[in-house]
Amino acid sequence: MAWTVSGMTRRRGRPLAIALLATAGLLAGCTGGPARPAVPPPPSAATPASVVSGCLLPPASCYAPRLFQVAYGIQSLLDQGINGSGETVTVVDPVLPYTGVSSSASSPDAGPAAAEIRRDLTAFDSEFRLAAPQVQVVTSLSGPTSSAQATYAEVQELEVVHAVAPAATLRVVLLPSNVQGSAATATAGMLAGLRLAVSGTGVAVIGWSLGEHFFTRAQAAQMQSILLGAQARHVTVIAGSGDNGGFSAAPFGGTAVTEVSLPAASPLVLAVGGTTLTASTLTGAYTSETTWNGDADTPTTIGASGGGFSHLYTRPAYQAGVPRIAAMRSVPDVAGDADPNSGASILSVSGGTTGDAPAAGTGAAAALWAGLIALADQYARHDLGLVNPAIYRIARGPSYHRAFHDVTAGSNVQTQPYPGGTSGYTAGPGWDPATGWGSPNAQVLVPLLAA
Repeated sequence: MAWTVSGMTRRRGRPLAIALLATAGLLAGCTGGPARPAVPPPPSAATPASVVSGCLLPPASCYAPRLFQVAYGIQSLLDQGINGSGETVTVVDPVLPYTGVSSSASSPDAGPAAAEIRRDLTAFDSEFRLAAPQVQVVTSLSGPTSSAQATYAEVQELEVVHAVAPAATLRVVLLPSNVQGSAATATAGMLAGLRLAVSGTGVAVIGWSLGEHFFTRAQAAQMQSILLGAQARHVTVIAGSGDNGGFSAAPFGGTAVTEVSLPAASPLVLAVGGTTLTASTLTGAYTSETTWNGDADTPTTIGASGGGFSHLYTRPAYQAGVPRIAAMRSVPDVAGDADPNSGASILSVSGGTTGDAPAAGTGAAAALWAGLIALADQYARHDLGLVNPAIYRIARGPSYHRAFHDVTAGSNVQTQPYPGGTSGYTAGPGWDPATGWGSPNAQVLVPLLAA
């Protein structure tokens, strides 16, 4: 789950279990078992890749890349050679305070941050038998002495993208460690990071979010200008819809606000909500999904798929005539697994130890879609750019129930623990302000998008 400044005051926008893992700097695995060696030996040839995962047991479960690929219809595309080759996916994340650890990397982007994320990816690839990706780290905003330890969000988003599009180039734009210090630094940081992220890439994913009311009119206009430039260059911009249901909380003081968040609320962004995925832990076969809502689960997994209606943007043409969509831009467009009890397996290295944990939050769901769009770009042999109109055409056509998993159960209704009340929406057939059109069946959706 990407860091989220629109989160609840009580947990800074992240499920408590995930926040604690990130704070510790060590993802000790979601089975509650002991930490593993730094780079586990590869599984034996007799061990099916589909069952290789470090955290498939209660109380939390997570899906190894092979299982995740099967559940969302990605495996058949990989078998055809549609693996993200030739595509670049960019994420935006803050760094941790620099610790003085130097890098031994020799690439042009060499630096402590580059060395660390490559170490995480090396361990991830070793455990799950994936080919090493090309990695680019942009430190022009964070400074050359960036963090020697990759953040939870950075690891999560890059590893989820890598699991979906194993041959895609991974690029990360690092923000200063103090970017979360105030509303002013957060909004400015988002704009600066977004501007860099949409340059030199085919897909840009922003896993974190900030409520619309934090942005001035000038900043909102600046964001639209950046996104229009991305659209002109055929860059697909994807963002998580937030992790607080119908709320955008106030991390810098004040009370909760019933609203959606930026950049997901922009009509030029594919907004991704969250689900709870149920699939076979042996084969990955898809079973079902419900709306991700920690309030309906346990106190340690508080959080819910962001969704609702914009105060800033009117309804775009591609949303016209869709039942349940209002006169304003409605969020999310689509969804994917975001539950910290059922996420894609990720792996982080810290202090010589390794731990598996589930990816969580709508930042993880956005990373799923970023990898999927990279596959579609490769399939089409050109960058697709703004995919929202195509998403809505497909969803309103005869292929909807083959291309998407329509999530009709659950809600993103949450009750804030401070003044703010209760807000949220119930899932239902077709589009809804909890999970959009639902999650992808990539083997059907990717060819349709490419066409």
